[in-house]
Amino acid sequence: MATKTCEQPKDKGIDLSKVEKILSDYKNARGAVIPVLQKVQGEFGYLPESAIDLISERLNVSSSEIVGVSTFYAQFHLIPRGQHIIKVCCGTACHVKGATKIAEKLSETLEVSMGMTTKDNVFTLEEVACLGACSLAPVMMVDEDIHGKLASDTVGAVLQKIKESGTTQPSE
Repeated sequence: MATKTCEQPKDKGIDLSKVEKILSDYKNARGAVIPVLQKVQGEFGYLPESAIDLISERLNVSSSEIVGVSTFYAQFHLIPRGQHIIKVCCGTACHVKGATKIAEKLSETLEVSMGMTTKDNVFTLEEVACLGACSLAPVMMVDEDIHGKLASDTVGAVLQKIKESGTTQPSE
């Protein structure tokens, strides 16, 4: 499983007025860190460093404490993620039926390591403990769609279908 990192790229074009608007709803609210982080991530897709600094200042909570919260909970991300999230199940049934080969093929095809995002910001590749679709093992989830009974030679077709759907506009 990939581990989370606190290393962030420099924020580019982050509109902090959006963060200010979110924070205005939480003036003098105790215990607002998690809901604020959820809304900020909903806005940007991750938690930009400049947003963390502003949240820290406005909520009077240290930046390190905010980073601690954001790295503790799997729902938060400190680096930008792809337009499409691919989750490869590594549960027992999937593992036994070849999930490792599926993960390797995806990594090779996308030219990205597990836990990372492609250069064009289209795909983020992740391993998860279980997707709860053991009867379809091995399984991967792309966004909210489950793809089961995979083989290393069929994952390329799934990726191609996503690309052909026209929903892979590179992010700026």
